[in-house]
Amino acid sequence: MNNRMEIKFPAISRNESLARSVVSAFAVELNPDLDRLGDIKTAVSEAVTNCIVHGYPSGNGEIEIIAENNDGILHIEVLDRGVGIADITTARQPFYTTKEGEERSGMGFTVMETFMDSLEVENRDGGGLRVVMEKSFKESL
Repeated sequence: MNNRMEIKFPAISRNESLARSVVSAFAVELNPDLDRLGDIKTAVSEAVTNCIVHGYPSGNGEIEIIAENNDGILHIEVLDRGVGIADITTARQPFYTTKEGEERSGMGFTVMETFMDSLEVENRDGGGLRVVMEKSFKESL
């Protein structure tokens, strides 16, 4: 069974928990165990936090999440229209951060990549970033 949902919300920190909750509720139809559900929540949390902290340094913006169940594969897109990333390859390296001196570890993309089966990161035409993550649940169905 295929299914799809979309949500848009302001890029403010209190909406990070909303994003986690909505995507995990959507993923329940794939019958995930608690560990896999936790992986999804963590990856979504990292993607949304990156949008808020790095995508919109001025604090004004919107985040969109699209989640799809494509025959047992959870496909998640987290999109913003913020500043994008000048060098995605460098930004994906562990411990790389543009927020030196703050409590940032530079592990956001590494965490997403660790907890999901695949991760793509690309700048969007017109500005912003598109993060695409997938996790397979084919064996659970």
